[in-house]
Amino acid sequence: MASSHSNLVVTRIAGRTLLTVRGPETRATPALAPPDAEFTGILFKPGTFLPLLPSKTVMDRRDVTLPDASSQSFWLHGSSWQFPDFDNVETFVDWLARDGVLIHDPVAPAVLKGEPPPMSQRSLQRRLVQATGLTQSAIRQIERARYATSLLRQGVSILDTIFEAGYFDQPHLTRSLRHFVGLTPAQILNPNRPERLSFLYKTASPWLKDNMSVQSTTKGDVA
Repeated sequence: MASSHSNLVVTRIAGRTLLTVRGPETRATPALAPPDAEFTGILFKPGTFLPLLPSKTVMDRRDVTLPDASSQSFWLHGSSWQFPDFDNVETFVDWLARDGVLIHDPVAPAVLKGEPPPMSQRSLQRRLVQATGLTQSAIRQIERARYATSLLRQGVSILDTIFEAGYFDQPHLTRSLRHFVGLTPAQILNPNRPERLSFLYKTASPWLKDNMSVQSTTKGDVA
């Protein structure tokens, strides 16, 4: 599924451990998940990114797998780092931030929440794209599609989902979900479908609901 977040993924497969930097995804794409692989994902909040690998350079599946330093470590920013596991992942992220390998630009979430600091619109957009790789409009469209998918998976009807997620009509919802999720609303509602969706976090972005009050302005977001 499309995602507006950057993330790190630790993969353990066939006795080997890999750490991959992944950026946002602006469309749905097929992904392989070998049955013997174990994945640990670190999902960054908007505005959090690795300066050495900005979100825009690794977005849309241009993933970068960092080189191994040993069987238990990898190279990043000229230093060897141990692969994190589920139990120490928060400490690992704290270390990245402490060493300046991971940074957070507070302008990005402020813009998305409709609370931008006093600077020009051009500067705000530049900071947002630098931190997230995406424009505000692209982020809103992705998050709305994910929110609609979450509603449908909870059993909410298509008509109620259109209203709750701020779509103009059913064709608009269908176009959006085909692009960002890879499935139609009916396919998402079908519990027997063969396709499996990627990880879908359930929390709806606060800036998403803040911008869904005028449904008519959303028509034609996705061709």
